[in-house]
Amino acid sequence: MTGTDTITLGAVELTPVFEQRILLIPRDFAFPDIGLFEKNRDWLVPDFWHPGTDEMVCSLRSWVVRSEGATILVDTGVGNDRDRPAMPAFDHLKTGYLDNLAAAGVRPEEVNFVVTTHLHPDHVGWNTQLVDGEWVPTFPNAQYLISGADFDYWNPANVNPTRIGPLMEGVFEDSVVPVHQAGQTLLWEDGYDIDANLRLEPATGHTPGSAVLWLRSGTDRAVFVGDLLHSPLQILEPDLCPCLDEDEDAARASRHRVLDAVATDNALMLPAHFPGAGAVEVRRDGAGYAFTEWAAAQ
Repeated sequence: MTGTDTITLGAVELTPVFEQRILLIPRDFAFPDIGLFEKNRDWLVPDFWHPGTDEMVCSLRSWVVRSEGATILVDTGVGNDRDRPAMPAFDHLKTGYLDNLAAAGVRPEEVNFVVTTHLHPDHVGWNTQLVDGEWVPTFPNAQYLISGADFDYWNPANVNPTRIGPLMEGVFEDSVVPVHQAGQTLLWEDGYDIDANLRLEPATGHTPGSAVLWLRSGTDRAVFVGDLLHSPLQILEPDLCPCLDEDEDAARASRHRVLDAVATDNALMLPAHFPGAGAVEVRRDGAGYAFTEWAAAQ
């Protein structure tokens, strides 16, 4: 299937699959300081920030990537039926995500790889689904690519002190353990080539194992950056960190490095939670960066 919302880059096709097209989250949940939002009100409102309610406009989406005959799913959202008491917006969701995936021409058994940019609850939920009271892999024939650093860090058995604490309650157990026990995980460390077009690379900071997925096909370039950015404001202000970053210094360094590569390579950047098109081109602007164009996919 090649729908009107599919982007073709070289020999690779990208199709967004939404769990929620619009997700409103309190601005101060991620960014306690309102100053830069007020300073940039003229372009943040209304697409990215609603100042009346002080909510950021986000989305929950995956990307289906078709490359060299394989079907790759980048991040899997929140998932249905989860106990997420610390996050009411994610608690016991009932969404049509699998129907949306089917509308993109993909059945769960056709997915070859699931890429996890990091092990936060809104990126691993559909790794599994509840069947007869048990969590089982949603994608039975897929290899789940997970950073070994994140796997170790978020494993409750290792008792690591974490910044977001209770927000991770139950996530490892219901969304990671079942696929690992099924023998479907591949824990990578310094980088991983899926094929000649796609490479996972570390981008630590948001979590210890946060990663970006680079696409290089022909002369085209793109990068799936997960939660390297939560708001397009961070393109203009890459030192701005959400309180969800485990290591702010490392996150800033990763953000600068990836933005520099995106601007150098004229690459399309695909953050996980930007609303609307969710894919943006970035250019250098003096010592910083600016966005130049949004992709057509909606």
